Amino acid sequence: MKTLLSSLLLAAIFTIVSCKDKSNAQPEEINLGLDSADVALDTLYDGLSAPWGIEFVGENILITEKSGELLLWNGTTATTISGLPLFRRVGQGGLLDACKHPDYENNSIIYLCGSAGSSNTLVSTALYRGVLNGNALTNVELLFTAAPQNSSGAHFGSRILFDNSGMLFLSLGERNSMSTAQDLSNHNGCVIRLNDDGSIPSDNPFVNGNDAQNAIWTYGHRNVQGMTLHPESGEIWTHEHGPKGGEEVNILKKGANYGWPLASFGINYNGDIITKDTFVEGTERPVHYWVPSIAPCGMDFYYSDSIPQWKGNLFLGALAGKHLNMLTIVNNQVVSEERLLQNMARFRAVRQGPDGALYIITESPGMLLRLRPE
Repeated sequence: MKTLLSSLLLAAIFTIVSCKDKSNAQPEEINLGLDSADVALDTLYDGLSAPWGIEFVGENILITEKSGELLLWNGTTATTISGLPLFRRVGQGGLLDACKHPDYENNSIIYLCGSAGSSNTLVSTALYRGVLNGNALTNVELLFTAAPQNSSGAHFGSRILFDNSGMLFLSLGERNSMSTAQDLSNHNGCVIRLNDDGSIPSDNPFVNGNDAQNAIWTYGHRNVQGMTLHPESGEIWTHEHGPKGGEEVNILKKGANYGWPLASFGINYNGDIITKDTFVEGTERPVHYWVPSIAPCGMDFYYSDSIPQWKGNLFLGALAGKHLNMLTIVNNQVVSEERLLQNMARFRAVRQGPDGALYIITESPGMLLRLRPE
């Protein structure tokens, strides 16, 4: 696939970024200049501040804001949902991801995660659930709190995902404490697995294993901010931030160690060497990695027939890279990469919608975008 035509891309960026308030306006259509099919870019809403996650509920879209607000966008306006638990905006934290229960159509249950705690100096990633009743969240329950809590404002994760058997997965960062990602006695640098009510499944890999936290499914992660389900295999794919370089795409395996900080393709921000090893025996090799950094955030497989040339591709947002990243996957291997909508904004999340379009949220500027067949 050819890259976007530069002239059309510049026109698209200028048109979208220059919009002052299109929250009630008709979506703007922009031809992206792809050679194999026409794809339109719609600016659906541009009143976002620091958005982080999106979820589809009925014909509406939930959007989380790091400030602690949950917005319900109905196609024209965004309404603030009341009744949320307190999420503390500390550093990279705040209200992060939202995810509906697999049986949402019957129970209206929504899950939320983000940084929470007794004060701004004692926080960690927490998971809540509640019932979405109109514009209010009711019957809110705290299901999980990562241990330990501390004052760091870095590396909270965090994405929520249900697999095909109805198990809940939550990704957790290592809170900028590298060595703790290899310590099973805490939750740092892990992906945990829970039942939908927050209880711990009896077949988790470290149940009753010495001092290990029983919720852990995988460990040795740095800061997982993208997690999605492969639509055919049912495997869970993640990506995580590296330090200076070395972001990774991984496929989760029960009980596996993903190597941080024993192995990395990156270096410290000050130029210091973290490790000379890019692989250590007993850990998993990444499916793909980036050097230099793009700062990935959010990810989803595209598996609709609406845009057939994209079917099977993996899409990721890029924060520092300021683009929408598209990976072509063949037999679980990345065979090509394309960077769409470059320099438009910081791309925070991307999801395939029920209508077969790709929905994207960005920050700086904060927008809800849609890519669809023209």
